[in-house]
Amino acid sequence: MQTSVLEKYCDARLPWYSIYPTVAQFSTVVGAEASEKWLQRLPVNESVSLYFHVPFCRSICWYCGFARSITRRDSPILEYLAFLRKEIELVAAQVPQRLPVSDVHFGGGTPTLIEPAEFGALMELLRRRFAVSKTAAIAVEIDPRTFTLATSEGLAAAGVNRASLGVQSFDPIVQTAINRVQSEAQTERAVETLRQHGIFRINFDLIYGLPNQTVQSCVQTATTAVAMRPDRLAVFGYAHVPSFKKNQRLIDEAALPDSPARAEQAAAMANTLIAAGYRQIGLDHFALPDDELALAQKAGRLRRNSLGYSADTCHKVIGFGPSAIGRLGDGYVQNEVAAGSYSGQIKAGRLATSKGYCLSLEDCVRAAIIERLMCDFEVDVPAICITHGFDPVPFLGSPERLAMLAEDGIVEVEKGFIRVRQEHRFLTRAVAAAFDAYLGTPLC
Repeated sequence: MQTSVLEKYCDARLPWYSIYPTVAQFSTVVGAEASEKWLQRLPVNESVSLYFHVPFCRSICWYCGFARSITRRDSPILEYLAFLRKEIELVAAQVPQRLPVSDVHFGGGTPTLIEPAEFGALMELLRRRFAVSKTAAIAVEIDPRTFTLATSEGLAAAGVNRASLGVQSFDPIVQTAINRVQSEAQTERAVETLRQHGIFRINFDLIYGLPNQTVQSCVQTATTAVAMRPDRLAVFGYAHVPSFKKNQRLIDEAALPDSPARAEQAAAMANTLIAAGYRQIGLDHFALPDDELALAQKAGRLRRNSLGYSADTCHKVIGFGPSAIGRLGDGYVQNEVAAGSYSGQIKAGRLATSKGYCLSLEDCVRAAIIERLMCDFEVDVPAICITHGFDPVPFLGSPERLAMLAEDGIVEVEKGFIRVRQEHRFLTRAVAAAFDAYLGTPLC
């Protein structure tokens, strides 16, 4: 890829567009009262997804950009679980009957720091308060460094059927530079243990653009991961924002690769995974041909939400725990980020929503256009606009931006149909940004 094109369009600060509008547009105008009203309006015959944020880790990874707390003790986790159970009760009380659930995801942090008995009890409560489908996808994020046989047994007993393992890189030099030393043996042992207990759907998370990372080490990491044959892999680009995440200040900026090197690393990992039989799913996921994501992509029903790419057809997500984001019928809501503020709200018997966003009809149209670009690398803008009852002209209304993207060979545009060229899919976020009404400019 040409360096001049990368310098012009490739910006790690551009949104990843898992949701639109992005969190930057959330405001305190939308709070707990709005959440209550929106929950009460949810159709009781439509399935929802549930997300639980468990903000605890045993040690800090310097690259991490998520809300989390470091603890060596179990008592803070137990205290947190009490508030989480209370939040489940508060949310369930807003709807007249148990909402059907087709997808449950526990993220973090490290959800598997919850003791097996406590996790089982939490799932029991969840099934009492929500109508969790027998075929629901129940996924848990795992840190192989703290994973045990008892944990695997507990997850299986609780009905977990998908596990997402944090790997990032198998290169020991890179691991040291990000304070996450994790051997291949630890990861392989976790995979084998999960499969022995009937949890066969396994994801790996990998990262490129880390300090001291090279194309060769990225290829080696991908090759090592492929040997363990996970069903899918997410390959994310590291976003260095030390002004926002203090732990990232511990990373040596001089050791970070530049934009051309990042692009080369991403391409090398993608090529390695595709050569091993994985299908590329959207911008940053890869899946075996029989995985739900691959099947959804083939059928044209791949979705993108606050958790990333999904085969789930739910349009509603309810978030639990500090910082959790939900998508209810009328807009987005986010819980208090600070654990103390979150627990204070729950203790007082109030929903923990601190901010959110009320969607307009135009937002919904732009969101649909951006989602199709991020999922399919192409979009029929007029078709989406007509479906929503809108004139397509305003949505092609940044013609200078689209014209520039077309002139530089990033996209092909014909009668409102936009396609990102194969060799420039790495820049899809810059194309999506052309439809972002809240972004000053889609260019770097």
